[in-house]
Amino acid sequence: MKSICSLFILTLVLIATTSEAMPAFARKYKVSCVTCHSAFPKLNAGGEAFVANNYRFDHWKQTGIAEIADDDLWLPEKPSLAFRMQGYIKSREDYRNYDSTTGSATEDNDIDLQSPYLIKALSSGALSDNLTYYFYAIFAEKGNNGTVVVEDAWFQYSQLFGVDLSLMLGQFQVSDLMFPREVRLPFSDFMAYRLAGITYERGAILSGGVAGIDWAIGIVNGNGISENYNMTSPGLKRPDHLFDRDRLKSWFGRLGYEIGGITSGVFALKGNQYAKSGAKLTGSTSIPSDVDIYGVDISGPVTSKFDFYFQYLATKWTGIDSTNSANAFDWTGGFLGIDYLWNDKWVFSLLQNYVDAGDFSSSHTVYRGLAVNSTSFTVSHYVARNAKLVFEVMGDWLETDRTTSDRTYGHQEKESSVLLGVDAAF
Repeated sequence: MKSICSLFILTLVLIATTSEAMPAFARKYKVSCVTCHSAFPKLNAGGEAFVANNYRFDHWKQTGIAEIADDDLWLPEKPSLAFRMQGYIKSREDYRNYDSTTGSATEDNDIDLQSPYLIKALSSGALSDNLTYYFYAIFAEKGNNGTVVVEDAWFQYSQLFGVDLSLMLGQFQVSDLMFPREVRLPFSDFMAYRLAGITYERGAILSGGVAGIDWAIGIVNGNGISENYNMTSPGLKRPDHLFDRDRLKSWFGRLGYEIGGITSGVFALKGNQYAKSGAKLTGSTSIPSDVDIYGVDISGPVTSKFDFYFQYLATKWTGIDSTNSANAFDWTGGFLGIDYLWNDKWVFSLLQNYVDAGDFSSSHTVYRGLAVNSTSFTVSHYVARNAKLVFEVMGDWLETDRTTSDRTYGHQEKESSVLLGVDAAF
């Protein structure tokens, strides 16, 4: 705890003396970041309209397109490329990692220098009147040097069949239908999304609007974005690849409506995941189990400088325990966020994460660890439109779990933390 207090004091001194952003678009259209961002990376109304217009302005053909004698080719004069880099100093109340077999602490740290936390390369652009691409790749994510991870990577075709329909194909986050994690202001994540498994997937989304209601329906493999399998046929040995080894898919959808500037929506997902084995449900199987998720979201401005967002999810996992396919586990979670844009230099954010482990609370499995109760207070100080100093204090309100049979699962240590760093896009 002493280390957190020391870093807290150091942070206050630094701030006192220092009185997903896509810069490629700013370069192409020669506009400021504030055209689309109220405070990088948070989108404003202009940014949301830009996204709704398939990530382009109407005059995209008149700006930054190479002069080529081909009426069906629109190549940019310069490659559409941007970068985002983050680096932090972080202290946590109990910076220990517990061995999953023995329960003994394998690391013990007070202050961690986490820079670079990640380096992200982004690219997006219009390929035709209706087709847009977008992708980003992360280098050395969270200190993992020598790795490159591609997360968002998709094509989107708008005005499908000449009507208000858009089709997206590729890798994306299912949760982006509600609140995109990549454009949040706090460093702390939206934990309910991660724990429910509705982040990065491979699939397709069809979306549109009718009578003031925005709708979207999608299908994904349901196994994330890291799995792939070699496949060869007998005889001629024709090589191929599978991104998913079973025919089970996850279906999802959302309906949204805006009235008086307040946006609300309902979400549902029906899918599958592989059941777990072992006394603590830590083993893998190839047995499918059912996943049902229902959610409600609401967001909007309170004043011109103050807005909020709220998410609630109810999740049912049936058959997650491979020894009992009929046994269902219900748990719930969500978050409430508030952003206050004091001026163009200072933004303050509050994020409350809460997850109730529900039926897992009394189980002696790793899923006792679903429980979350934390509050984050974040200060963003903008030294430039595209660069900010970040200070965040996170309070962990969960009691440590001392009713487990050993220390290999459950909430074993308090996770309150203090973080200071830099976040820039260029």
